[in-house]
Amino acid sequence: MTSTRDIEDRLDESRELALAALHEVTPASSIGEFAGHEASDDGVTLLRFETTLLGYPGWFWTVALASVPGSAPTVLELELLPGDGALLAPDWVPWSQRLEEFKAQQALAAQEAAEGDDADDDEDDDLEGDDDADEAGEYLHAGDVDGVDIDEFDDEADDEEE
Repeated sequence: MTSTRDIEDRLDESRELALAALHEVTPASSIGEFAGHEASDDGVTLLRFETTLLGYPGWFWTVALASVPGSAPTVLELELLPGDGALLAPDWVPWSQRLEEFKAQQALAAQEAAEGDDADDDEDDDLEGDDDADEAGEYLHAGDVDGVDIDEFDDEADDEEE
């Protein structure tokens, strides 16, 4: 009969082996807390660890280990699998509410940019060569795409210039 202590020792060894395998394919910072295990009668044990990867809430690093009597456990495979509810879409939010949130974020970003520009203007007063920034505006305008002046291909723009 197998004691509880033997099972815990084997689980600790398996956890260390699973973590070593995960560290070979992903940074340690992407591996969260141990989230449990599942043993089957055929000697395969699945060990799950939470993931800290952005964009994968509710997903788990899953490592399958094979245990054969008389030999050390072996890693069969490891993968990132979704947990319960990980693949469910978030609650629907009406367009008007999303638009208001978007506008608020844009206003905050504009305010932060303006505050940053004020600080940059103070620093720019001490620098020489500020005229370069003005000259760059002559070359880069809304008609430029990847450094190509698309106005040169527009016959109407030529007529307006003349």
